[in-house]
Amino acid sequence: MSFTTTIKEEISTIESSSSEKIAELSGYIRNNGLIEKEKVFMTTENKCIIERITENIKDLYSVTPKIEIIENRNFSKNKLYQIILEDKENKILKDIGVVDEKGKYLDITPTYIVGANEEIRAYLRGVFLSSGSINDPKTSRYHMEILVEKSKEAVFVQKLLNLFDLNAKILSRDKGYMIYIKEAEKISDFLKIIGATKAVLYYEDVRVYRDQKNKTNRLNNMEQANVDKIVETAIKQIEDIEIIEQNDGLMLLDDKVREVAKYRKKYPESSLKELAEIISLETNKPITKSGLNHRLRKIKELAQSFRKMNKE
Repeated sequence: MSFTTTIKEEISTIESSSSEKIAELSGYIRNNGLIEKEKVFMTTENKCIIERITENIKDLYSVTPKIEIIENRNFSKNKLYQIILEDKENKILKDIGVVDEKGKYLDITPTYIVGANEEIRAYLRGVFLSSGSINDPKTSRYHMEILVEKSKEAVFVQKLLNLFDLNAKILSRDKGYMIYIKEAEKISDFLKIIGATKAVLYYEDVRVYRDQKNKTNRLNNMEQANVDKIVETAIKQIEDIEIIEQNDGLMLLDDKVREVAKYRKKYPESSLKELAEIISLETNKPITKSGLNHRLRKIKELAQSFRKMNKE
C-alpha cells in the first residue's frame, strides 16, 4: 500500500460536522466530478473514499449514490470504481457550491463553503482525496502535489494552502495544473491540517531520521575531506624533503628546520597540529603550529630552488 493510500484511508475516517461534510464534498466533486446528462460521475480506486463520499451524501441528503466498476486505463491492477449521483444532483451541486441557482458552473467556490477554519481544512481534505499525493519520505524526495484541471480552482486551492503558510506553488501541466509543496516541514504541516495524525507521526519520524543521517554524512564527508587534505599536504612536504635530500641540500637548512624534516618523514599522516605536539613532546622543545608551518615553508622554498635549478 502506498503512503498516499494510507493517508487517504486515515482521513476517510475523520468525524465531521455537516458544514465540514459540505466543504469536503465541494472540494472532492469540484476536482473529481464529471457533470453530464443530469448525473455526476466520480472515479476512484480507493474503497475508503467511496464509503466516505457516499456516506457524506447519504447523511446530508438521504441519497445513496450508485457504485459501478469500470475499465481501468491507468495500467493499474486495482479496480476502478465510479460513483454515480443521479438523484437530487442539482440540489446537491447547488448546496455544495459547484453550480449557481441556474445550474451554471461556478469557477470559484463560494466563500460561505469555506467560511471557517475547519471548513477550509475539510475542503482541502476533499481536494486531496480527489487528486492529491505525497511521496513516502522513506523512499523518495519530499514532495506533495495536487492535480487540478481548472486554473481558477488551482489558484483558489493554492490560496487556501497558503493561508496556513505552506508555501504552495503552481506548475502548468498538459492536462491541468499541479499545486505542489517540496519542504518537508510544510508537508508535515499539511498532514496536520487535513487531520492525518498517524501519517504525521510516521512522516516526522522518517524526516528526523533522514535529517540526522544527512547531518552525519555531511560531518563524515567534511572529516574525510580534512583527512584527504592533510595527507595531500604531507605528501607534498615529503616530496620537497626528498628533492632536497637527492641534491645533498639538507646541510643548507638550519638545525631546527632539519629536525622538522626528520619528523615530517617519520610521521607522514600527522596534521600540522599533531606534528607540532609530537615534536614538542619528543624533543622537549615547544613548537607551535604556526612555527612548524614557518619551517616547512623554508623547506618548500629550498625544494623549489632545486627543482628550478635541475630544469635549467
